[in-house]
Parts: sequence; C-alpha cells; structure tokens
Amino acid sequence: MTTELMERRTYQTGALIFKQGDSANNAYVVQEGSVEIFIAKDDGVQVLATIPKGGIFGEMALIDDTPRMASARMGKGGTVVIVNRSTIDQKLAKTDPFIRTLLNIFVQTIRRLSDEKTT
Repeated sequence: MTTELMERRTYQTGALIFKQGDSANNAYVVQEGSVEIFIAKDDGVQVLATIPKGGIFGEMALIDDTPRMASARMGKGGTVVIVNRSTIDQKLAKTDPFIRTLLNIFVQTIRRLSDEKTT
C-alpha cells in the first residue's frame, strides 16, 4: 500500500482514536506503535485485540456501514495512516461481487462472535 498521499496521525500511549458507536469514515493502518481494540464494561475495559505495526483496524464499519463495534486507543504511542471511506469504496467496487459478499459474511460473523464473547 502506498502511503505518500495518505494522512498520518501521531498519538500518545492511551490516546483514543475512535469510540464504540461512532459512525465510520476511516480505516487505519498502524505505521508505528500498537493499537488496542476494546469495549467498556461495567467492571472496566475488555481488550478484544492488539493491532501491531502493519495491522489494519476500523475497516469492518466501512465494509458493512454500521457503527463502530468497539473503541480503539493507542496501546503503545505511535503513528497511524488514515485510509478514508472513498479509498475503501473504490477498492471494493473493483472487487469481484463474490469476494465482496464473502467480506460481508466475514464481518457479520466476526461481529456475532464478538457479541457472544463479550456478553
């Protein structure tokens, strides 16, 4: 992925990138540091995943056009590359319809499994 023209944002450790329930206009690639995907619970926070350098997050809400299912914060301070909705939409439009359908099924499955794990 080329990142020459993409926006980058630097965050300190613990900084919130987005929160659960937000609408989504961007996905993110971890350029430096790490990101924690988490949900708030009555007894604290449950970390669902840690995204390392090179990983992508925030993409599911763009694929199925639903609110964020979890929050994201910098686990270790660093930089993320912002991939906007139009870039994702352009890439998906060029994808075979069968593959787009598979992506939607995968996202729905991940959301369902995540709901089961956190309840």
